[in-house]
Amino acid sequence: MVLVPISARAALASAVALGAVPLAAQAAPFALAPVLTDNAVLQRGVAVPLRGTGEPGSVVHARLDDGATLDATVAADGTWQIALPPQAAGPGHALHFATSTGQQAQLGNLAFGDVFLCSGQSNMEFTLRHATNADATIAGSANPDIRLFNVPRQSSLTPQGQFGAPVAWAPAGPASTPDFSAVCYFMGADIQATRHVPVGLIAASWGGSIIEDWMSPAALRQAGGNEEGLQLLALRARDPGAAEQAWTGKVAAYFARTAGKGPGRPADVSKLWEQWGDPAYAQFDGTATYTATVQLSAAQAKAARALRLGVADDIDQTLVNGRTVGASVGWNTQRHYALPAGSLHAGVNTITVHVLDTGGGGGLHGDKPPALELAQGEVSLPQWRVVQGARLGTAGKIPMPPWIAASGLTTLYNGMIAPLGDIPLAGVAWYQGESNAGDAVGYRGLLRALIADWRARFATRPFGIVQIAGYGAMAPGPVDAFWPKIREAQRDVAAADPQTGLAVTIDAGDPDDIHPTRKKPVGHRLALALAGKPVAALPVAQRSEGQVRLRFNRPLQVIGDAVPIGFELCDAGQHCRYASARLDGADTVVLPVQAGDATVRYLWADSPVPNLFDADASPLSPFAMPLP
Repeated sequence: MVLVPISARAALASAVALGAVPLAAQAAPFALAPVLTDNAVLQRGVAVPLRGTGEPGSVVHARLDDGATLDATVAADGTWQIALPPQAAGPGHALHFATSTGQQAQLGNLAFGDVFLCSGQSNMEFTLRHATNADATIAGSANPDIRLFNVPRQSSLTPQGQFGAPVAWAPAGPASTPDFSAVCYFMGADIQATRHVPVGLIAASWGGSIIEDWMSPAALRQAGGNEEGLQLLALRARDPGAAEQAWTGKVAAYFARTAGKGPGRPADVSKLWEQWGDPAYAQFDGTATYTATVQLSAAQAKAARALRLGVADDIDQTLVNGRTVGASVGWNTQRHYALPAGSLHAGVNTITVHVLDTGGGGGLHGDKPPALELAQGEVSLPQWRVVQGARLGTAGKIPMPPWIAASGLTTLYNGMIAPLGDIPLAGVAWYQGESNAGDAVGYRGLLRALIADWRARFATRPFGIVQIAGYGAMAPGPVDAFWPKIREAQRDVAAADPQTGLAVTIDAGDPDDIHPTRKKPVGHRLALALAGKPVAALPVAQRSEGQVRLRFNRPLQVIGDAVPIGFELCDAGQHCRYASARLDGADTVVLPVQAGDATVRYLWADSPVPNLFDADASPLSPFAMPLP
């Protein structure tokens, strides 16, 4: 809290009361960086930059407890920085600030300890009040040595110095933990109990977000493939209309590559296509094209003003007689497009709606049937047909507008990471990947670039990745499943970096819910990952006559049976079969092989059933690898 000295406040009040000085002209310019509040945890053992703003040319004095005073002169741009020397772990500190212009501030109940940033999408955002055993956990969550900092949602085209809403550090307890990230809380509680130092937890997540939106422009350029999107983002800042037009062109090109051909089938536009009872659409994510025809009189065609469609989940391009009248994004956004003069004519007119579903429910649907709205009245569009196009991920990158929060480029970095400044951290926990699962190959480069970028920004090395949990239909045999590919990308990135750990959660999922409620084991395994536990490496394979021996980097145990399950052997054409595995000693799995076997896979399914664990009760990570 910034405090104006009493004498100055009294003088200012008198001047304002007399009308001599406008109040706005006397607003104090001195302020601390928004992450610096009472109850904060600052990273132990390293120099901590204290930052803020003030009157250019004035001097800021900072003092920790009753120690020496540190000074800084406010620069011409109104910013200042003081480097606080490294401190040992412990609570009960206070920081005092004073300026040469007579302003003061004090931060109380500070602690030095280990500070962690927890970020990602909905499974990291998932709050403690919704987790398994929430009531008991919340009731017992009071701990003054765990401090919580919630970053409010904010999306921005440019880096921000302030958060999107008021923020403050809060000690852990029943008043603060219910609406905090469950995974982050469980991780922090585990770390605090192990290290016995104060722990600060910063939660900055957004459900459904893609990794690209959490990356700086420099990191995106390092990863490659994003320059066009960054240019479009810059255009949006200069000329929103031109940017919208350019994006619509990209959407049209995407659908031109992915739209299906043929007459298709009748479509019920009151329901998501997963609700039709058609196996072809029951679990379909990708593109589909809806068409309807309508017979109009010359008067009706002239009187048409708009097209009402309902919801198109998630992206649409809508055409009337082959001319684009609208394109937008949003799984729950009503599509209502104005019709330019001349769009319709007397006789038969064709309405075409290309739809891209990026996950979950999909298609054109709504409570009110689509219609052409006239100057007076409307013409309904009751009869639709649909033809299925390409599946998600088979036609290149999804054409999301780069300025859309959670689905764009760098907007969450600008709004939620940039305001943190460059505070030093003990590590980062990352739980994200579901929204990038359509491009597991590209995700590797993006994740590596984000890790490098955040390490440099926050002067830290340890990075923990949560491998996404089991979700989706349980398969009775080997399948070319969707989710294992992104899990393998996460495992591969962690395996290549000795300071990146992997929290394996394949056993903590729910086949029917992408947001499983068992978050405690996830947090526990993240704590182990940040402590350097090796779990991501592929086994060392040795092949001899009729068998292959897979030696892992830690002791394993089979739970619930005498033999491990979930291993598959595949030939060069990726025709796979389950393999009868056995555990030989503490760290080696033996599989019988045939001459044509080229690949071994483990838990290669959306919702597999694991029974091979290590001594810490963490399951063996899913993987796929070539055989020698």
